[in-house]
Amino acid sequence: MLPDLLVPLSDQISALNIFRYLTFRTGGAVMTALLLSLVIGPAFIRWLKSHQAEGQPIRQDGPESHILTKAGTPTMGGLLILGCFTISTLLWVPLGNAYLWPVLIVAIGFGAIGGMDDWLKLKRKTSAGLRSYQKLVLQLVIALTTIILLIELSPDELRYGIAVPFFKDTLIYLSYFYVPFALIVIVGASNAVNLTDGLDGLAIVPVMIAAGVFALIAYLSGNANFADYLQIHYVAGTGELAVLCGALIGAGLGFLWFNAPPARVFMGDTGSLALGGALGAISVATRHELVLAITGGLFVLETVSVILQVASFKLTGKRIFLMAPLHHHFEKKGWAEPTIVIRFWIISVILALIALSTLKLR
Repeated sequence: MLPDLLVPLSDQISALNIFRYLTFRTGGAVMTALLLSLVIGPAFIRWLKSHQAEGQPIRQDGPESHILTKAGTPTMGGLLILGCFTISTLLWVPLGNAYLWPVLIVAIGFGAIGGMDDWLKLKRKTSAGLRSYQKLVLQLVIALTTIILLIELSPDELRYGIAVPFFKDTLIYLSYFYVPFALIVIVGASNAVNLTDGLDGLAIVPVMIAAGVFALIAYLSGNANFADYLQIHYVAGTGELAVLCGALIGAGLGFLWFNAPPARVFMGDTGSLALGGALGAISVATRHELVLAITGGLFVLETVSVILQVASFKLTGKRIFLMAPLHHHFEKKGWAEPTIVIRFWIISVILALIALSTLKLR
């Protein structure tokens, strides 16, 4: 919005030229979302507590310590993230940018699905909300709509192709099979973040790290000169997604202020489904889907641990892990919660560095 209003006035006021620059607007988006979160957060948490007498229902089959340490903590803090992220994005990104709206559709749509799930859990006073197939169908409908939009926006040579990290000019052409692949990316990323969100601060920091990686990727992919120099695929218009990623980082930082151990609020499915879906949509828009699997490797690891646990139990009657997802396995082994969280953050940083190396090592 601000670029739409102020850039046309730059002929009269030269200082307004600064609103043309992605780097300035990305920084502005970070600070706007962060400040909004810090200002609104305390009152918002009080409001949640007033409407959630018993807080988020705790899994009875989860770690025993959670029943004592996390009972009574309100959920649906994802509304704070999503609200500040959306306001900041709309403020700092030109509203005419075609890539803005598909990503927002996924973020808000998946957030609404998560909100319904959280609300049902609170209403029923149980950890069971929407049925899995209900969430999946709703996610697929929203993701499919977004993918169709993104395919239409893509350059012809990238329309149904997957770029391969570490290899220049390598594109795997999937034809119409690209659609189910992209569905797996967006819906899979959403649910992977959801599975990871089990400890205070565990999911939000890796999400911000991944958003930082994709802020740089979007900036470079949307710039013809940088894209040519790095030998990555140029996708015109995706540079503005760097600003959106900045808003995501700012909103995440503000939420972390209140989610740091001991958490005053949980993001719930409202936040985790929205954040994962947004990252998935950005990776599809920039055609760096496989890089998301690298920088979001922690989310992949958590998801794989659940798949392996379920498969092993059904096939052999035995469990591979003491409990899944993986972070609960380490809790059962006696690791302190802050130890698990910080070590998982370190893993996320390492994976992000590997993902960034794909931009140059070709």
